[in-house]
Amino acid sequence: MVYQSGAYARVFIKVGSRNLLGSGFVKDKRFGNWLRDARDWAVSRNRYWGTPIPIWMSPNGDEIVCVGSIDELERLTGVKVDDLHRETIDKLEIPSQIPGNPPLKRISEVFDCWFESGSMPYAQLHYPFERTKDFEECFPADFIAEGIDQTRGWFYTLIVISTALFGKAPFKNLIANGLVLASDGQKMSKSKKNYPDPLKIVNMYGADALRLYLINSPVVRAENLRFKEEGVRDIVKDVFLPWYNAYRFLLQNIEVYVQNNDNTFTYDEKRVCSSNIMDRWILSFTQSLLMYIRKEMELYHLYNVIPRLTQFFDYLTNWYVRMNRKRLKGEGGEDDCRTALTTLFDILLNIIKMMAPFSPFLSENMYQCLKQLTESSSESVHYLMLPQPNKDLIDVTIERAVSRMQSVIELGRVVRDRKTIPVKYPLPEVIVVHRDQQYLDDILSLQVARLLFLDVCVRS
Repeated sequence: MVYQSGAYARVFIKVGSRNLLGSGFVKDKRFGNWLRDARDWAVSRNRYWGTPIPIWMSPNGDEIVCVGSIDELERLTGVKVDDLHRETIDKLEIPSQIPGNPPLKRISEVFDCWFESGSMPYAQLHYPFERTKDFEECFPADFIAEGIDQTRGWFYTLIVISTALFGKAPFKNLIANGLVLASDGQKMSKSKKNYPDPLKIVNMYGADALRLYLINSPVVRAENLRFKEEGVRDIVKDVFLPWYNAYRFLLQNIEVYVQNNDNTFTYDEKRVCSSNIMDRWILSFTQSLLMYIRKEMELYHLYNVIPRLTQFFDYLTNWYVRMNRKRLKGEGGEDDCRTALTTLFDILLNIIKMMAPFSPFLSENMYQCLKQLTESSSESVHYLMLPQPNKDLIDVTIERAVSRMQSVIELGRVVRDRKTIPVKYPLPEVIVVHRDQQYLDDILSLQVARLLFLDVCVRS
């Protein structure tokens, strides 16, 4: 039995390729070409095990009946049907409508197992015989996800059957992931033992590190990944340790603040406000990041989300915490200290919520501790929705000015390194040359210039 897929090739391309997420090669070449050159599909198999094709035929082929339901089969055969396996229904016969002709018997073939896989959206709800409303509410699915090898398997059969039935894809978004290979580029093999023990990796670095390594890799772009243990270790070193150090630094200084000022500390989102430029920058930067994360997650662009999140910890620890260490320790007075601590608390709480889907265990651990200093009643960070960005805290002018200050500071460090001038050795002056006057104005703004002088170490 053959399904004439070729006749639907143009429809398949229109329906299928628009929903595919991943590399352009997969969408336009691998999958696109397969849809464009769709071949007829032989949906029948000459096997014993499988879903019986519900077609009954007379010996000479003059009469053919395609049965559409159990009720119809019971009505045609006069037999109660409780089992649809072929050892049961192969015995059932349908009387011929032509007097004197022998009864119709089921053909011997079964469905190709990919036909069953492609029928998943309907079969899982027993549609159209029941749960019709449930099906209509969730079809097409928001997304499906599988390996790149399914472009010519499950992805294809889903589209073929859905296009024939409804003229559209059974999903709104399709996420194809690449394959995880051994470090030498070969397929992972138990016999070759060319991969590290997964449990050893988890016990040594944690499940969160392995998880973040994989979803911050070419795999989420439908490309292959050569798995390297060093990559998991780097996630711990470059992401989790800086994140945890900032978290621990906050808790230590909250405790010092409470002891030194004989006062309590409770986080209140409504009190997140500061005139300090670095506070305003990190608050604005975090809200801008949150806005970006929400937009990209809605588009299922996971490969754009993780790099921005992991890069954030460099800005948090090497720029904000480093430049505000004295304020966070209380050297600027009680009010200034509380403002800085509230700012850092807000930043960490927001990044915990953003990171929760990607590093669930570490995020939950931090949340449970910070939760005690808030009025939150949620038992888990995973019960919370991703927060809406607070646009009142976003100041693109400050973000631009600080970004330019960071560029100048980094260039200053490069020049110091080339000239072998120690970082603590003060310079008589710093000359910034740029064709854009706005760039220079941002650098020369009062508070930005002060931070620049402090970091580059320029004599005042």
